[in-house]
Amino acid sequence: MIRKIVLAAATALSCSLTAQEFATYKNGFIYGEETMNKLGKIVDSLNLKYKTCDLNQVFYSKLQTKGYSVKLKSGSITQAKKDMDLNISFDDFIKKYPEAVVKKDLLLIKSKTINYRDKEITEIRELSVNDDDEMEIETPYKKELDTKPVKNKWVYSYSEKKSYSGESIEAFYFLDNFKSIPLAPKYSRQIIYSDCLIDTSSSKFKKDAKRGEFPNEIPKNWRKLSKTEKEKLLDELRSVQVVGSCSQDESPRVQGVYLALLSAETANWPVFLKSHLDIMNDRFERASDAGYARERRQTYIKELETLNINVPDLILGTSFRMENPANNHYYASISRSGRAVAESKDRKLFLSQLLSMMGDETLDDYNRIISYFFYVNCNHYIKNEREKKINNIKLMSAVQKLPKYLADQIKPEKI
Repeated sequence: MIRKIVLAAATALSCSLTAQEFATYKNGFIYGEETMNKLGKIVDSLNLKYKTCDLNQVFYSKLQTKGYSVKLKSGSITQAKKDMDLNISFDDFIKKYPEAVVKKDLLLIKSKTINYRDKEITEIRELSVNDDDEMEIETPYKKELDTKPVKNKWVYSYSEKKSYSGESIEAFYFLDNFKSIPLAPKYSRQIIYSDCLIDTSSSKFKKDAKRGEFPNEIPKNWRKLSKTEKEKLLDELRSVQVVGSCSQDESPRVQGVYLALLSAETANWPVFLKSHLDIMNDRFERASDAGYARERRQTYIKELETLNINVPDLILGTSFRMENPANNHYYASISRSGRAVAESKDRKLFLSQLLSMMGDETLDDYNRIISYFFYVNCNHYIKNEREKKINNIKLMSAVQKLPKYLADQIKPEKI
């Protein structure tokens, strides 16, 4: 079975902690010279296509506001719930319930999403700058509440007392209404470029893909198969999504590489680029994933740089968070993208834009703090210690240009 082959390969990978995960060709890449030439021609045509795209499209920031969080696990919790229903003021609440755990001046993000029960919900969560526990509250989605004013109001999640847990309440108090602002044209164009190259009209896996074992074996000589046979094998791989059972189970990642290899050799660009970006972002489902396992997984950004892709625009275009993305828009992992950029030939260009974004008062707070996280993650993986120190000095200056309530939460020792 394909799954057996994948698991065997994954076991070998997990036992040999080498610098290189997957076999490379003489060109130093995981794709051969002929395959890279084919992909390069596709990129050239897509770069031309981008010039005909609507570059005036406007993207809007995620809905966001400032607020406080409250956690109450003792005292008169039922009465606290009633007080919130009556919209008690924040100051009066704190006086009445001094045992409440409070965090102030938080960036709160609101999103419409689907929960594990396939129900539409509104999720409100805090963005923690200091790696503290981030609280989130879910409520059933109601369209009529989308634009309802929330300034100086509460939203809470109440838990009744049970045999295994006590009564508790968690809440957010909003200092202003949620707002979404347009992103500047220079940022929107990067998003448009990423959408153009990635092709948001399709997905990596087929719509009816199931979780489970692969239906057939991958022939050892699969590279010698005809294009039609490779396309059939690729279709089979796209029909099943493998989920890792633990940190050591690399089968989803190995499946991702096979998807990338087969789609590259059959010139299936949409599947190829999504597959390669998933490898770079380590975007695979796993039951658990320890840090030591993540550290040994490579990013393979150099393959993209060799293809005449505008890699800074591609990666930064997938890093913005927005309210109106295209269907199937690809969102990058900020931590993994930071690591990839640390290996990029355009690292200085990346870091320069991230510093600029931190200080851009026309950019929303959420994307500004994302640029901070991106920069920190990138600098962490830079091997040249002198360069890291210089970057830290630049970062300390840029942090002071962030909104004060965010800048005040960033401790100098964390930079």
